[in-house]
Amino acid sequence: MPASTLTYAFLGPVGTFTEAALLQVPGAAHASRVPASNVNAALDKVRDGSADAAMVPIENSVEGGVTATLDAIATGEELRIIREVLVPISFVLVARVGVALKDVRRVSTHGHAWAQCRLWMDAHLPDAEYVPGPSTAAAAMGLLEEDRHYDAAICAPLVAREQPGLAVLAENIGDNPDAVTRFILVSRPGSLPERTGADKTSVVVPLPEDRPGALMEILDQFASRGVNLSRIESRPTGQYLGHYFFSIDADGHLGDARVADALAGLHRISPATRFLGSYPRADQQQAVVEPHTSDAAFRAARAWVAGLQPGPAGVESASAASPTA
Repeated sequence: MPASTLTYAFLGPVGTFTEAALLQVPGAAHASRVPASNVNAALDKVRDGSADAAMVPIENSVEGGVTATLDAIATGEELRIIREVLVPISFVLVARVGVALKDVRRVSTHGHAWAQCRLWMDAHLPDAEYVPGPSTAAAAMGLLEEDRHYDAAICAPLVAREQPGLAVLAENIGDNPDAVTRFILVSRPGSLPERTGADKTSVVVPLPEDRPGALMEILDQFASRGVNLSRIESRPTGQYLGHYFFSIDADGHLGDARVADALAGLHRISPATRFLGSYPRADQQQAVVEPHTSDAAFRAARAWVAGLQPGPAGVESASAASPTA
């Protein structure tokens, strides 16, 4: 189905970095785009069928994983990641026209944006109070409301340009000029994106038992098969204190023998493992595969094992069990 005929949900409102990520999807600029108030709401639109896919943030190069997304895709009806998008992040400080920097006492934005602008805020507005906002764009739009309870907002330059009632007080206020946020496009389970050789596989692995070596056993399923992990984070399940799951990104595709074998191993030790998808890496970085973990090596190993029992099933084992053999 052409992307232009699909309906996409995204973390809104209009003008967020998430919408900028969605617009990188071919055809999305001409498709129906529905903003959602939070990550859960965006994913629920996919689960209930009112949207074909949803774009949500999952990781930031400065702050790490976006916990709302990690938790939302780890529970509930299963979803699949089908694409990832990287968006360079820059921030501006905006206020209503007529408000000067010296007048700012309270600043609103999303928590990740605030964390990425701490040094600038400490240097220029050290006494300003932080007011949490659902998103950078929502914080900026809130300045135009009559009952606003803050003076300025940190948002994307795009929002400031599109709202005539806002004025930019400062540009490029991010502490890290190379900051990047990773977004994922999520759909209902179906066929997987084709293997490209530069892929990523995401899984959620509950810790089956809190004991010495439990995490090592999980990691060994990847290490022993030559599968590199690009991200691993622990998150509480919410069931009780000390009960965690691990959110993992591995280099490779489910169609790669080493990855499929690793997932089979994970399922043996943690049957509640959730497969989130195999999809192309946004940076197109090829996985490094050692010769002994290649598909050809796995095929050769299986053929060798099969060849150890050349006769009809059970003949060799019966002979070995006979005392006169």
